[in-house]
Amino acid sequence: DLVRRFDAGEAPVFLLSLRAAGTGLNLTRADHVVHYDRWWNPAVEDQATDRAYRIGQTRPVQVHRLIAEGTVEDRIAALLAGKRELAEAVLDAGPAALAALSDTELAELVTLGGDR
Repeated sequence: DLVRRFDAGEAPVFLLSLRAAGTGLNLTRADHVVHYDRWWNPAVEDQATDRAYRIGQTRPVQVHRLIAEGTVEDRIAALLAGKRELAEAVLDAGPAALAALSDTELAELVTLGGDR
């Protein structure tokens, strides 16, 4: 009922947690997505964003991420950027991407924990 009311224009804003927004919703009336609770897995954010990019979407969608410098969210953003780069490198180049890593990059990839 809440999605139907949002789609009908009865509410100008629809607030959802990242996890709730990432499961089975079509929010094609949305043209702005604001992430204010960052998640460790970039795919979770992508899935929540994709709720607005569904069949029937007729407008451009803008995605905003609220990140204050020097905060936990800032560190999560840096971690997510690194994960995205690594995933894209491996997916684009396949197993050869691992061979292209320097010794330091490879060690960083497989090292557990650390002072990060």
